[in-house]
Amino acid sequence: MPSAIALFVYNRLDTTSRVFSRIADARPSTLLVIADGPRTDAADDVRLCRAVRELVSSPTWPCDVRVNYASTNLGLGRRFSSGLEWVFQEVDEAIILEDDCLPDPTFFRFCDELLARYRDDERVMMISGDNYQFGRDRGPDSYFFSHGIGTYGWASWRRAFACYDFHMRDWPSVRTSSLLRHIWPSQTIVDYWVERFDETYAGVVDTWDYQWAFAMWRRRGLQIVPRSNLVTYIGCRDDAVHTGDVAAPYCDLPTEPMHFPLNHPMVGTRNLAADLYEFHRIFRNYSHDDSVRAERT
Repeated sequence: MPSAIALFVYNRLDTTSRVFSRIADARPSTLLVIADGPRTDAADDVRLCRAVRELVSSPTWPCDVRVNYASTNLGLGRRFSSGLEWVFQEVDEAIILEDDCLPDPTFFRFCDELLARYRDDERVMMISGDNYQFGRDRGPDSYFFSHGIGTYGWASWRRAFACYDFHMRDWPSVRTSSLLRHIWPSQTIVDYWVERFDETYAGVVDTWDYQWAFAMWRRRGLQIVPRSNLVTYIGCRDDAVHTGDVAAPYCDLPTEPMHFPLNHPMVGTRNLAADLYEFHRIFRNYSHDDSVRAERT
């Protein structure tokens, strides 16, 4: 396959093995591996991190393997953001997976074809493998456009990630603007995201993807969402650092293969109904009026 794959790993050999097996089947010519370092207060971390690195650095197919391993534990936010910066220094575009994001085999071709199709279209900033519509049909096309941020298996370009700022330095000046109101036609949702961005800017939460949402929304950037789910998130378990809620709605969603050739949308406009429904199902603090509106779409 022509696209490089970037794989983020840590210390879970079981989930990493499953994801790496799918990558091996896709046989990318370039594999970029990003690993966080062991925690000083976790006795088994050194051994576990070493085992994971040994697995992913020795592919069984001809492959240019490039690694970016942290010697100490950076945590989710700093490791993922610095890893993505490194990825897009190395390559112009990439498919991005984590050690607990298990892709359907068709996910890779889906990303490959759309990375090429939208390479120079600055409206499109990412291609997601996630579909959180829970069976709702959003039209006859193979995908639709969204203002969501489905990062449990995705792809993007250097030109899009150049807009990213881990520290969200511009948030204070943007906070009182109409930016979020233009993205979300509901004060409840606007308030939700103001709170999330306030926490992220203040360093209260250890994350990287709220910053990515901010970067995308500032430019009205769109993500591509497949009409069926192409990636199963297998990281909801008791030993997870960030996703220990095994009952979360995005956990262990089944996948459905994408059919080819792709049926492309005629118009590249955002599906607002799909975005409102996803917010209702995935995020918290959703008002009754908004949830009713979402259920009707």
